[in-house]
Amino acid sequence: MTAIPQLTMIVLATSLGGTTCFAQSCDEYEVTFRDGPRGWIGTTGSTGDTQLEETGGNPDHHLHTIFTDFGIEYWNVANADEFQVLLAHEEVTIEVDLKVEEIDFFGTPATRPWVLEVRDYDDVPAGYPWVSVWYLFELVGAEDDWRTFTVTITDTTSSELPPGWGGTGAESPPTYEPTLPANRTFASVLDGADEIAFTTYQPGWVFGFTDFDVRLDNIRITACSSPECPGDLDGNGEVDGEDLARLLAVWGACGDDCPEDFDGNGFVDGPDLSIVLAYWGTCEG
Repeated sequence: MTAIPQLTMIVLATSLGGTTCFAQSCDEYEVTFRDGPRGWIGTTGSTGDTQLEETGGNPDHHLHTIFTDFGIEYWNVANADEFQVLLAHEEVTIEVDLKVEEIDFFGTPATRPWVLEVRDYDDVPAGYPWVSVWYLFELVGAEDDWRTFTVTITDTTSSELPPGWGGTGAESPPTYEPTLPANRTFASVLDGADEIAFTTYQPGWVFGFTDFDVRLDNIRITACSSPECPGDLDGNGEVDGEDLARLLAVWGACGDDCPEDFDGNGFVDGPDLSIVLAYWGTCEG
């Protein structure tokens, strides 16, 4: 499993004396295709294929699909362990760059859905290939330039599907539109994610034979959580004198690698001290 680099983001928290800030713990996953596909696969078959190309992307290496079929997709099952780590965070943002050179339906320019789908291959009802949750970015068609598509999951522990999300694994009468099985939730699918896909196959819809010429680049997942114990610098599960001493020892200007600088302003100062005092002892604030 590839190591996931650490990032730092700033969020608001309440502390003694008013409002202050502390650093949020984040993991990031990014595929630019400069180092190869890293497990990402595009549609390939008798009517076309997907190639890793070194030029023409955003800005260079990317996946280029020229294919004729009912739809196309890009998927990854090789990085399932990484996806599960990322999706265990409180908030997750998923982004991808896309350039549509052509989508034609029997010679006529057309649009097709552009969908993110998170798939779980465990506990799948009979007749279904997976249980999934999916998000429709929008309908896409031929454009002159690259576009970035983004969705943020603000609560990965939600039992309900967030606005804009759908599910598969069952059907809901009387419309028989796809939905999650009764024993599955949005959170349970994220927790068991075995595959992430970007696809033109929107669940519940069927499209005719279509010519696709599509380029995909820069898949990014940023996942963040609030620290379990703000101010606990030595990791012993509570904020105490050791943490205070560590903070005071580096008081003043602080470099990039400075965990004592909770608000990320380049200094260890009063707002950082207020975090330690606010969470003193039990770390419950």
